[in-house]
Amino acid sequence: MRNLLDFDLAGLTRYLAEQGEKPFRARQLFRWIHQRGQSDFACMTDLAKSLRERLQQEAHVLPLPVRLEAAASDGTIKWLLDVGGDNAVETVFIPETHRGTLCVSTQVGCALACAFCSTGRQGFNRNLDVAEILGQVWRASDALASRFPERAGERIISNVVFMGMGEPLTNFDNLITSLHVLLDDFGYGLSRRRVTVSTSGIVPNIDRLREECPVALAVSLHAPNDALRDRIVPINQKYPLAELMAACRRYVEKVATFEPDEEDAVPAADAGWRKWSRGGSPRDFITFEYVMLDGVNDTPEHARELMALAESVPCKFNLIPFNPFPESGFHRSTAAAVERFQGALLDGGFITTVRKTRGDDIDGACGQLAGDVKDRTRRKERMGWRLPA
Repeated sequence: MRNLLDFDLAGLTRYLAEQGEKPFRARQLFRWIHQRGQSDFACMTDLAKSLRERLQQEAHVLPLPVRLEAAASDGTIKWLLDVGGDNAVETVFIPETHRGTLCVSTQVGCALACAFCSTGRQGFNRNLDVAEILGQVWRASDALASRFPERAGERIISNVVFMGMGEPLTNFDNLITSLHVLLDDFGYGLSRRRVTVSTSGIVPNIDRLREECPVALAVSLHAPNDALRDRIVPINQKYPLAELMAACRRYVEKVATFEPDEEDAVPAADAGWRKWSRGGSPRDFITFEYVMLDGVNDTPEHARELMALAESVPCKFNLIPFNPFPESGFHRSTAAAVERFQGALLDGGFITTVRKTRGDDIDGACGQLAGDVKDRTRRKERMGWRLPA
């Protein structure tokens, strides 16, 4: 049985063409699956009966089974989704006043072993396929529609961020196909600026993403110099900061050529934007994510180094209070330290926000997602749960 969640529209068109169906049938089917959240072919009433019957025999729309659903006191919802082989991944919905953001996983675990990340401590099992990535969006959309029937017809999920378990850019091909579905007008119809891919700095694939599907980009930076970043974000040893900053500059140069979407227009009151708009959309920038670790990367000297590093990159900073997990070996920076750090960046002319911790009472906050990973890397044994020297 073929899972139709594995296809973007081009792939679904090819699949149906092999069965003698016209392209418009693929568009109809695509809308039923992704816009209407329908998995029962019998209910897809504008499809020919013969096609519906054939699909029932040969295909299915199979989202991920839910092992657990948990709701936090702040409205955040986390799903633990079964991906087989005694593995599970986590998907988180974060409601806000004017948006609803879904945080999606791309791998079972993560191979990059960032020192402060609970997912990284779990080790790595495998990449998720397209159906497993999109199955999270489908499952969350269905669950939210059931939970909030009064919002029927609304777009409850307005933003999707690939910031869950795993490094998206090391599962590149499946990521790209998933992005096509999210952006397709016959799929979820999201603006490219409402879909964000987060990376720890896989430089060649930042360039590939720029060429193939340039959505919003967030870079997990977390350190202002190579010596420190080598320790807490080990991929830096392969792609050091100079290479990463150059890739970020190239990325913004590409996305700045796109016309801004009307829904993403920035109000004139948001005049705090520094010099980077250059006549284009001020939405076209890199977001540098920076987890605040007490005594590790949160001093005024670190802030000065960070400003010098990012001076040539159109960017904003998102400071993230560290979310503790057992045996992490790190502590959250004090509120005073975060405020000083933010103040230094603001004084330097950089837009800087502090991320509000959401869902921490259900371990759904940034850095806490761990799922259920059967580690093939034996990372816990090799690293001994310690910060690399």
